[in-house]
Amino acid sequence: MADIQELMKVNEEIQQLSITFPMREPAIRAAIEALTLLPGSIGLDAGCGIGLQTLLLAEAVGDAGRVTGLDISSQNLQHAREIANRADLAERVKFKAGDIRDLPFENNSFDWAWSSDCVGYASMEPLPLIKELQRVVKPGGIIAILAWSSEKLLPGYPVLEARLQATVPGLAPFVPGKTPKLHFLRLLGIMSDAGLENPTVKTLVGEIYSPLREADRAALVSLFEMRWPGVEKELAPEDLAEFNRLCKIDSPDFIVDEPDYYAFFTYSMFIGRISVNS
Repeated sequence: MADIQELMKVNEEIQQLSITFPMREPAIRAAIEALTLLPGSIGLDAGCGIGLQTLLLAEAVGDAGRVTGLDISSQNLQHAREIANRADLAERVKFKAGDIRDLPFENNSFDWAWSSDCVGYASMEPLPLIKELQRVVKPGGIIAILAWSSEKLLPGYPVLEARLQATVPGLAPFVPGKTPKLHFLRLLGIMSDAGLENPTVKTLVGEIYSPLREADRAALVSLFEMRWPGVEKELAPEDLAEFNRLCKIDSPDFIVDEPDYYAFFTYSMFIGRISVNS
């Protein structure tokens, strides 16, 4: 029974990643463009999920470039390989099973490493993960860590949204009591502690507004489910009533269907360079 439940959870996560990607893609593309990856370079996508960002990275390094996507989930990797084959990019990318805490690569294997919504955003302590990425990137190469950093999804209802964001699901993947210095938004200091040179940060904004494409609406429905699962037990009765009215797809007042709906979200990207003296 446990195996079946785990498989269902994985399949749900794959579906969520697929449905929300069209909404997230412009901001992620902007982040990759800001890196100005060298054509023909060799890179790592650590925690690649179903490989959608691996393909964007492969496009960025051109025909002579190569990108390896690494993920701990065999189901994710199977899906990633299928997507790469359909995109006619299978020759430029490869996928490998592995743990970001113990990367299955030799020292100095890559020109750069990228991790999105994984390293720094996972529940694991980020400093050892940064150091492990540092180990496999050549001197002079870069490490880029990207993650979702904020959102405003309920225009006109700031109090309700603030209360939702203060719930345990709304804070995820961060948990109450987590040391502030381990928070993703403290990565400038963590990268410095790892010995990376001149760490910088860039924030990318994604926007979505009416009239919505069907794909955008589907992405928002999935995003609401991802951001606030099980919040009902933490809300006061009046907040719960408002949440059900505004945030449930079967409600006649579902906020996404408002003719003037507008939302935005941000991705923040932290970048550090490996010292040439490493």
